[in-house]
Amino acid sequence: MLLSDKSIREAIAKGKIAVKPFFEDCIQPSSIDVHLDNKFLLFNRAKHGVIDVKQKQEDLMTPVEIKDDEPFILHPGEFVLGSTLESIKLANDVAGRIEGKSSLGRLGLLIHSTAGYIDPGWEGNLTLELSNVSPLPITLYFKMKIGQISFTTMSTPVERPYGSKELGSHYQGQKVPIASKFYENFSE
Repeated sequence: MLLSDKSIREAIAKGKIAVKPFFEDCIQPSSIDVHLDNKFLLFNRAKHGVIDVKQKQEDLMTPVEIKDDEPFILHPGEFVLGSTLESIKLANDVAGRIEGKSSLGRLGLLIHSTAGYIDPGWEGNLTLELSNVSPLPITLYFKMKIGQISFTTMSTPVERPYGSKELGSHYQGQKVPIASKFYENFSE
């Protein structure tokens, strides 16, 4: 069942959902707004002609950090990784889903390609898969509202939450955008 604004507040009060920093005015009817952090990862196209999903490519992406009032310009057709300002922590019986803001979608900004789901037990800042599908560059700013997370309760607490050792969770506890670790699936 999707949580309402009242249920989101109750889950936060009970510690089932933790959002840091938390802004009360960001609670919407069935979601909570999240903001863009100032750290990004850009593909290093000068050094790589292909992404080999079986190989660890150390310098595949380059970190970039913007200042408080400096825009990050996302060009048409460009794909970069960003991060939420907020760190999210979910109990073992709560799952989440991040989606973009409608007003930004109308400008051609997508905030995730496939990774919109947040597993029970997740803890950390969420990596955003930012794409510009418009014909013009889009400016992004530190602390701007970038997306919204909706929450649902599970029928029972999960037996193996995200971060469980046996799951091999790749990104638990991340603070900044982390490049793909898909290559680890081939070394098991």
